[in-house]
Amino acid sequence: MKIIIPMAGRGSRLRPHTLTVPKPLIPIGGKPIVQRLAEDITKLSDQKVDEIAFIIGDFGSEVEKNLLEIAEKLGAKGTIYHQDEPLGTAHAVWMAKDSLTGPVVVAFADTLFRADFDLDMSSDGVVWVKAVDDPSAFGVVKLDQYGVITDFVEKPKEFVSNLAIIGIYFFKDGDGLKEEIRNIIENDIRVKGGEYQLTDALRHMYQKGKKFTLGPVDEWMDCGNKTVTVQTNAKILEFEKQEFENIPSSSKISSSLIIPPCFIGENVTIENSKVGPYVSLGNGTKVISSNIHNSLIQENCIIEHGNLADSMIGNNAEYYGVARNLSLGDYSVLDFKNKD
Repeated sequence: MKIIIPMAGRGSRLRPHTLTVPKPLIPIGGKPIVQRLAEDITKLSDQKVDEIAFIIGDFGSEVEKNLLEIAEKLGAKGTIYHQDEPLGTAHAVWMAKDSLTGPVVVAFADTLFRADFDLDMSSDGVVWVKAVDDPSAFGVVKLDQYGVITDFVEKPKEFVSNLAIIGIYFFKDGDGLKEEIRNIIENDIRVKGGEYQLTDALRHMYQKGKKFTLGPVDEWMDCGNKTVTVQTNAKILEFEKQEFENIPSSSKISSSLIIPPCFIGENVTIENSKVGPYVSLGNGTKVISSNIHNSLIQENCIIEHGNLADSMIGNNAEYYGVARNLSLGDYSVLDFKNKD
């Protein structure tokens, strides 16, 4: 089986954190979002994953190297494809057309999940969905009276279903998906905004007799903006408590209280502080005389005299003072101690 992970989006809703780091590489509980996604699919599937293909933008050679290492750690071949222009979900998958063969999971790298990942090989595919309050912002599935998928609708203006597609799909025949996307692009079938959408390919496959079943989702964790990303970090820390029980020996903690669950990276320093619950501290970060809970702080930061909650702080940032609910990007410095 192959996993196709489109991740070329700019992540504009998560700025300033995505100005220097692509959104799928932002760490949640110490691991990049895309790594957790690939691990979850590989762990939950009963089929061996032979290849993981990443569809990226112009992220640079270091990012490509990191992605290939993620695939290698999971025992799979890593492949890199590029999407230079944001032309929709179907177009993103099309960039990996050379890998669309055999059984394929397509998983968009802006979401994490907890779900029954049973790959129903008696059907042509599985679409994982979650009931939402406002389906107008999502692609949704429409069901008949027997609960069978009868249509796929992209961002419906009028209510047709509250079952939102979370961005994870299984196709028993990747070649069939490839041909349907080829047809969409060659015939220039676009939605408003000029994009080629995967829901159109799914609808055409259904109209040709392909059967898709529902994949129920217990937890859908979005990473679209700062608020929900911090919430997702807390959920991952709660779900994976055992993963975060041990603090690395390279970290130095003195006169401080750590309230689990927390992720503490390598070479972290914590002095005279209270940290937790639901806090991630990246490698090399220093926390001095501070109180932090429910926050995501990345690598090589300095937090001094901080009183932070529901906050997200990027790599190499420095914060001195007192505040709550903060969003501070990479390499930023915020100092309330020296106002003059």
